[in-house]
Amino acid sequence: MGDRVVISYSLSQRFLHWATVFLVLFNLLLPDGMNTWQRLVRHGGTPSPEQIASANIHAYVGIGILLVTILRLCLRFVQGVPPETAGEPAVFRLAARLAHASLYLLLLALPASGIAVYYLGMEALSALHADILKVILWIVISAHVLGALVHQFYWKTDVLRRMTVG
Repeated sequence: MGDRVVISYSLSQRFLHWATVFLVLFNLLLPDGMNTWQRLVRHGGTPSPEQIASANIHAYVGIGILLVTILRLCLRFVQGVPPETAGEPAVFRLAARLAHASLYLLLLALPASGIAVYYLGMEALSALHADILKVILWIVISAHVLGALVHQFYWKTDVLRRMTVG
């Protein structure tokens, strides 16, 4: 990267960010296929082909999230990111760094734990995946969105613009 100053996220970084948003919201808001499969298997039932297909969609989207997150981290390393907003208080800059690190960690841990449960039969991770990590992800997403809105409407910075139109 050298001395190049990044003033906005690249088009590929913005595309992958919004693709991640779509994929994550899909799996968070529409987990019914996987939930049905999980209940049946836990109680010794046999899922129908339609139920397996529905669970597979959830699993494939999760794998997509994992792959997109890895790609995003690679692009972040190679292309860099815009500097933090100077007008933001230090405690909020720290909170933003922690939120971003938490998001990336969760976007790796949730698919990995889901893969372990669904494909490797590691039932012990089911509650961690479907209950604990999912709730933490909702909290971190909410904080992330709130932070973006505070930047836009309270501090009147370009943070939201950098991840939308560049």
